Amino acid sequence: GMFDVHGNVWEWCVDWFDADEADRVIRGGAWDNSARFCRAAYRVWRWPSYRDWYLGFRVCLLAPGP
Repeated sequence: GMFDVHGNVWEWCVDWFDADEADRVIRGGAWDNSARFCRAAYRVWRWPSYRDWYLGFRVCLLAPGP
C-alpha cells in the first residue's frame, strides 16, 4: 500500500512551487530524512536544473482504456 509511495527519494512533481514558475515542487522525503518529511503532503522547492542523489521521479502509465 502506501508504504511504497514515499521514503526512498524526493520526487519531482509537474507543479510549479509558486506563481512566477521559477521553482518546481518536490515531495516525499528521502531514506535519510526524519519521519516528518516522509509524507506525500510535505512539499519543498528546487529549481528545475537542480540535481542531487536524493532526487528522483515516479514513472506512471495510464491503464489501457476499454
